[in-house]
Amino acid sequence: MVEKGEITIEGIILIKSKVFEDERGLFLETFNEDNFNKLSGLKTTFYQDNLSVSKKNVLRGLHFQKPPNAQGKLVQVIKGRALDVAVDIRKNSPTYGAHFKVELNDLNRYQLWIPRGFAHGFIALEDNTIFSYKCDNPYSQKDEMSLPWNDESLAIEWGVKNPILSEKDADATTFKQFKSPF
Repeated sequence: MVEKGEITIEGIILIKSKVFEDERGLFLETFNEDNFNKLSGLKTTFYQDNLSVSKKNVLRGLHFQKPPNAQGKLVQVIKGRALDVAVDIRKNSPTYGAHFKVELNDLNRYQLWIPRGFAHGFIALEDNTIFSYKCDNPYSQKDEMSLPWNDESLAIEWGVKNPILSEKDADATTFKQFKSPF
C-alpha cells in the first residue's frame, strides 16, 4: 500500500511507497492502477514509460507538452539521487508560477505525480542517476516546450550554478515571455 504526502500545490501528489526489506534485499510495488486512482482521484491510462541515466549535475528541464498532447508524469528515481521540480503553469491557478521540489532517491523511494499543466525538471545529484517517467500521453516533439531552469522570476534553488544542459534547455523561453496554453 502507498500513502500520499503533503503538497502545497493542488494536483501534485507525492507518493510514499511501502517498502518490504529483509536480509535478502527489498521489494516494492512501483505501480498499482487501483491504488494510484484512489490516491489521485483520477482514472489515468499510462501510454509510455521512459528511463534516463544522467551524470552528476545534469539538469533536464523544465519541460512540458502543450495541449492537446499535454502529459501527466509519474516519476521516480530507480538508482541515485535527483532534485525534482514541478512548476505550475496553469494560468488560472492560484499557484501559477509557483514550484514544488523534492529529492527523489533510491532510499526514500518516493514517486511524484506531476499532472498536465506543469513544467517539470530535475538535476542529478549523483553520477549514473536512473530516472523513470511514466507518461499518460505519448511524446510529441511538435508540442514540446521548455522554460529556463534558472529563470529569475521562478526563483528555483537548484543547488548548482553551472549544470550540464542540453542545447534545447539552454535556449528556453523566459517565464515573463511565456504564454501558457493551459
